Amino acid sequence: MIVRLAIAAVALAAVAATVLTHARRRWDAATADLRRRLLARAGASGRAAFEAARLDGLPAPVARYLRAVLPDGQPMPRHVRIDWAGEFNLGKPGADRWLPFTARQDFVPAAPGFVWDARMRMGGIAVHVRDGFVDGEGSMLGKILGLATVVDRRGGEAMAVAALQRYLGEAIWLPGALLPAAGVQWQPIDGRRAQATLVAGTARATLEFRFGADGMIESVYAASRTYDDGRNPPSQHPWRARVLRYGQVDGMTVPVEAVVEWLLPTGAYAYWRGRPLRIAFDEPTSGTDG
Repeated sequence: MIVRLAIAAVALAAVAATVLTHARRRWDAATADLRRRLLARAGASGRAAFEAARLDGLPAPVARYLRAVLPDGQPMPRHVRIDWAGEFNLGKPGADRWLPFTARQDFVPAAPGFVWDARMRMGGIAVHVRDGFVDGEGSMLGKILGLATVVDRRGGEAMAVAALQRYLGEAIWLPGALLPAAGVQWQPIDGRRAQATLVAGTARATLEFRFGADGMIESVYAASRTYDDGRNPPSQHPWRARVLRYGQVDGMTVPVEAVVEWLLPTGAYAYWRGRPLRIAFDEPTSGTDG
């Protein structure tokens, strides 16, 4: 009897391992397909170079920032890949519960678009999360063990705008994507703030960029974004991403640590904090690597 139970246990474990392996392969294949679609928009022409002289007409804080972070003549990448580490806050305001994550994210400024593929563990169980803005469509997918779907949202104007807002806010990690040549339209607010607008397909995203005394971006702000804690009906609240530290990557100055927050009536609620482990510009890739 004991031998039979042991054999059954081994067989079940083998079946479970096979199921999980297939689930991971399906997830990776779907991610690779989304990346291929995104990278197809990168183009194959030579890399344009940043020209500081072409910043005339931009709001003063924007021009000052771009001159500081982009050396004159800096090649502008067609594709940027970032490997991330950080933490998600899966608690609630006043009761934080930070869980570590790792992620790989691809950006294509010409699209514009991105694909974010993350892993984290909840109670020892792996959770896969994939967000994207590809071909003008926003999407968000989360699965436990790559099998059980916990969130699946895609399509629609609201999703596209939210995804494009995310792309625009995260363009501080690829500052060439904030140039007018990349489609960003700038409007001055005052000496320390400017408004950026980006249009992709039918989606239009606008964010406020706030600059410090040193000329660097301190934060990116939206007066209203949809806050959904999964417990209450979605509501609109201010949102911001704050840069904590800058560093040098491939001749450019980019954030190396940041935190993202909701500005709720009860105060700031941080829900994401992260740091790039590696930033690669125009790295050769087939789009299939994980």
